[in-house]
Amino acid sequence: MAIVIARTLTVYFALLLTMRLMGKRQLGEMELSEFVVAALIADLAAHPLQDMGIPLLNGLVPIAVLFCCEVLIAGLSMRFIRLRSFFFGKPSLLIVKGTINQTEMRRNRFTPDELLQELRSQGVTDIASIEYAILETDGKLNLILFPAERPVTSAQLQLPTQDGGYPHIVVSDGRVLKANLEHLGLDLPWLREELKRQGVEKAEDIYLMTVDESRHSYLTRKEASA
Repeated sequence: MAIVIARTLTVYFALLLTMRLMGKRQLGEMELSEFVVAALIADLAAHPLQDMGIPLLNGLVPIAVLFCCEVLIAGLSMRFIRLRSFFFGKPSLLIVKGTINQTEMRRNRFTPDELLQELRSQGVTDIASIEYAILETDGKLNLILFPAERPVTSAQLQLPTQDGGYPHIVVSDGRVLKANLEHLGLDLPWLREELKRQGVEKAEDIYLMTVDESRHSYLTRKEASA
C-alpha cells in the first residue's frame, strides 16, 4: 500500500510541475498541439498507477520528453510565423460584413446550428449586426459587431468617468489579508473603523470585503448557519 501511495504522489507532483511549467495559457484554452500533449500525458501517467509491475520511470520519462517537445514547439512558434501556422493553424472568418462564409464553415466543419448556438451564448441573435465572426485557432468564436451595433462608451458620449482602480480582497471568509491592506496603504485600525462605520463588529463576521485604490469598499456578511 505504501508503494502505491508513493507512486501516486510522485506521478501527481510530476504532472503538477509539468502543467505549471507549461504556463497559464496552456491551462486555459489549448491549441491543437497542447491538447495532444495533455491527452498523452494523462494516458502515460495512468499506466504506472494501474500496473505496479511497470517501472515508474517508464511513465515519468515520456512525460518529461513530451514536456520538452511542447516547450520547444512553443519557442519555435513564437520565433517563426510559418511554423506557428503549421502547428496551430490560422483564424477563420466565418462571418464577413453580415454574410456567412459558407466555404470557411465547411472547411472547419462548423454547422449553422453550432454557429447560432455560439452567437446566442454571446448574446447576439442578428447575424446582420455582425461585421466579423472569427473562429480562433483554439476553437473560440470571437465577434466584432458593426460600429452602429456596438455598446456606446462614456468617451463617445463625452461623459466624465471615475475609476477607483482594481478592488483587492482584504477580508476573505473572516480572515484579514494583511498583505493586501498594506498594498493599498491601509492598516488594521483603518479596517476596524471601516467595519464600525458599516455596522460590523469584527472581521470574522464578513464573508467577503474588497477595497479599491480610491478606498471604496464592498462588504458581504456571512450567512447564518442552518
